[in-house]
Amino acid sequence: MFRRLVSGELLILKWSHSQSWKCRRLLSCNSVIGPDHGQELSREQRTVPTKQVPSRPEKQKRVCKVILDHFDQQYSQELGPLWPSARAVLLNPGCWQYGVMLNRFTAVSDLKLRLQGQGFTSLLPHTDTTSALPLNSSLPQPSSSPHPASLPQPSSSPHPASLPQPSSSPHPASLPQPSSSPHPHPGPPPLPPSLQCFIHPSPVRYPSPPHRQGQLKHYYLLNAASLLPVLALGVEDGDRVLDLCSAPGGKALAILQTANPALLCCNETDPHRSDWLAKTLESFIPQWLSSTVTVSNQDGRIFGQSEAGTYDKVLVDAPCSNDRSWLFSSGTGGEQEGVVRLRERDRLPTLQTQLLKSALTAVRPGGVVVYSTCTLSRSENQEVVEAVLNTCPGVELQDLEEELALPLQEHFTFAPLGHTPSLGLLVVPQQGQTWGPMFLSRIKRTH
Repeated sequence: MFRRLVSGELLILKWSHSQSWKCRRLLSCNSVIGPDHGQELSREQRTVPTKQVPSRPEKQKRVCKVILDHFDQQYSQELGPLWPSARAVLLNPGCWQYGVMLNRFTAVSDLKLRLQGQGFTSLLPHTDTTSALPLNSSLPQPSSSPHPASLPQPSSSPHPASLPQPSSSPHPASLPQPSSSPHPHPGPPPLPPSLQCFIHPSPVRYPSPPHRQGQLKHYYLLNAASLLPVLALGVEDGDRVLDLCSAPGGKALAILQTANPALLCCNETDPHRSDWLAKTLESFIPQWLSSTVTVSNQDGRIFGQSEAGTYDKVLVDAPCSNDRSWLFSSGTGGEQEGVVRLRERDRLPTLQTQLLKSALTAVRPGGVVVYSTCTLSRSENQEVVEAVLNTCPGVELQDLEEELALPLQEHFTFAPLGHTPSLGLLVVPQQGQTWGPMFLSRIKRTH
């Protein structure tokens, strides 16, 4: 079963012999400003052709002129010569590239061969399925059969932190049918931890993984830049990890590809997005990991107070003004919808700062926090990090240039941020490298 904390209440998702999920939800929760959908694909973006073909003209989306004018004024100043090309990419969804992240809990050898045969290459080269080379190494041909290995069994009590008492007013809710198998160890043993993502130099659309009852999905489609915060987090076997703003769940899945954590707590305040997160986990994670992976619905701004010093690594993929989606936000509300979004944007840095401070409280001394967004906005990126560094004692900014930017500059365009030391990395979409926007910064709690 998967355990879920709902505003401090425990929600238990239990697999029955009839292959259905039984759900007990004891209390709903209130949401703050609606989180962005991250770099993972929306349901509309996941509907792709069944064959891998180059980009073709898509149905024209309506650009919100209010948002575009605001971006032109702001980003011309903040990005300089990088903005015109980034603007062209953001306004043309047909040129956007997508990555295919493999799920190590399924057999993926044949899938790897198919991807390579269609011109996909590995974003992070590997010598085999058991160990990774440095990022600038070449990728040898994969074996036709997976390298079997078993993961250690998770502890039955991975979370020593105490749970609040449940409410006396239950709030029932149900979740959709999962695609995971009810068996403890369905199929072949999982591959050892090894994040594998395949990318194509053209905007090729790989088909969305189909839902098959009783089977886990083999891969997850995403913007490859969204893997950078996970790489920066550096999760190791046995770590206790918190994904503070987890929905829709792509980064949580990526974390489980990189290591075998003792605990992965996926927190999401918004009820709708929390259900989306639960569906994602059920579709990709085997049942025997249910005591390792938990889902909670606590307010991220105060999460650190209730679980201070509990985690080794914390990811804050914060709610932000998602540049990709906001440019096309003139829906039924017309341009007025863009005006409302820009008002929300002014309030976001306050929320982001509160979330980052909460994360630094939740992490133990010596642990690290990675802060990320999918916007180019300096006020939501560098200025949030700077404000936290100036007001939180016992924290230390860590440089990511040599660790990530230099090895991956072949795939991503990193913008110079004009700070010494750098407050983080900023991926700017460019022609041929349409990944991003993605900002990330890593902060260590020293004491």
